[in-house]
Amino acid sequence: MSIVVNSLSYSHPDREVLFENLGLSVAAGEKAALVGNNGTGKSTLLQLIAGRLQPFGGEIILPEKPYFVPQHLGQYDNASVAGLLGVDRKLLALRAILDGDVSADPFTRLNDDWEIEDRVRAALAHWHLEHINPFQAMKSLSGGEKTKVFLAGILVHSPGVILLDEPSNHLDAESRESLYGFIRKTKATVLVVSHDRTLLNHLDTTLELSPGGIEVFGGNYEFYREQKEGKLNALQSQLDESEKTLKQARQKAREVAEQRRKQEARGQKQGQKQALPRIVAGNLKRQAEQSTAKLKDVHNEKIEEITDHLKQIRRQIQEHLVLSIDLRKSDLHRGKILIEAEEVNFSYGDRLLWPSPLSFQVRSGDRIRIEGRNGSGKTTLLHLMTGALPPSAGRMYVGNFQHVFIDQEYSILNGRHTVLEQVQQFNTRRLAEHDLKMLLHHYQFSREMWDRTCEGLSGGEKMKLTLCCLAVMNNTPDLLILDEPTNNLDLHSQEVLTSAVRNYSGSVLVISHDRYFINEVGIDATIALD
Repeated sequence: MSIVVNSLSYSHPDREVLFENLGLSVAAGEKAALVGNNGTGKSTLLQLIAGRLQPFGGEIILPEKPYFVPQHLGQYDNASVAGLLGVDRKLLALRAILDGDVSADPFTRLNDDWEIEDRVRAALAHWHLEHINPFQAMKSLSGGEKTKVFLAGILVHSPGVILLDEPSNHLDAESRESLYGFIRKTKATVLVVSHDRTLLNHLDTTLELSPGGIEVFGGNYEFYREQKEGKLNALQSQLDESEKTLKQARQKAREVAEQRRKQEARGQKQGQKQALPRIVAGNLKRQAEQSTAKLKDVHNEKIEEITDHLKQIRRQIQEHLVLSIDLRKSDLHRGKILIEAEEVNFSYGDRLLWPSPLSFQVRSGDRIRIEGRNGSGKTTLLHLMTGALPPSAGRMYVGNFQHVFIDQEYSILNGRHTVLEQVQQFNTRRLAEHDLKMLLHHYQFSREMWDRTCEGLSGGEKMKLTLCCLAVMNNTPDLLILDEPTNNLDLHSQEVLTSAVRNYSGSVLVISHDRYFINEVGIDATIALD
């Protein structure tokens, strides 16, 4: 069951062209990753292949309707689990038959699928969702549970083509391992959009989507990264060689210009000695000037050509390089107690969230990970630690310090503000507008983006704008709180964030199932939730 895309074109509703004449092919049984920077259209391409969107041109050839696991799940909150899986009518029909209904309608709806209820139960159990009723509302589930319901649908329907858009988002470590195991074993054709490096290393082929089209790398993420590094080194060599060539071309142009100037001067003197007629001398002068101008144009054209080539190389190198972001140092002395919990617990109704109460300290300079399964109360604990929620039991001391909470939605940004307005709102350092614009340029926000609203930014752009806002604040936060910060970020943006957090000197509290990110930012302690 292969996937073939020929000459595909698509434009946004505002008629901005996202891509055109795009082509790709995924062979039957192949497992391929679709990677690229935020905004290049990876999720859109997946939706086009899934039939959720209609292309403006081209064709998509599929042997059957693919099974699609979307990235954003909130739009399904009003559906039931069974409705989402597309089995609600069959389950109701089966129940009606078992209750004694002998009319034709339930038998028609069931369509001899007598094992549907067993398959649904087995699929949910595979993802540790035994506690979920098939007719339970999706809005009652956590983000991880919603993702696992979609993944359970693969076991229910056994599709030949599977499209996964950020499938490991919201999944805990155990569920991620189950996902990796499934992808290794399945014989279906799989196309994945993901920024989970571990997942990407389980795939056979990497397809990179960029404004120039799709480039195929015949290997997993590590192979892809090595190839990209090799390309960066080659570009750097081209840059060095082109700069050398430009320098030589400019020197040659100066030498030729000087030679022509001397020849013209000698010719002028010789003409004066020979007392040439004025008209003849004038013609000789014009010929010399025309010859000089023509030669100058040739050299200028060559220099301009080399300069344009240099600009293209620098632009490509800039796309590969990781943006350097330095958050300023916190003023707090190392070791100051910021948060202290003594036998803390929290309850929803009569049920305590944690079987054992929590006791811990967070001191200035600490880098702590909060670890636990989906639904174990990780985000709730963060709200307790910032004073946003009171504990139901025990004592939670929250000291006097500044913190910034960066969640998965980057909700510290105001979606109605433009990029420039957002930075101005955080500008407690009172930087001049010129300085703010220079800073935005450094954070890779071009002049054309300053008037875009924040709600229209990609995940990576929101992350970089958030870090830019922190840079213009008068006081750097003493505590940086990150809730699944690498979700929805492209690989390049993940490197930017990882570098910024790694170099940040303040305290860090992080919830993340991204093992690479956790290892890179230097976590030194863990609060484990049962």
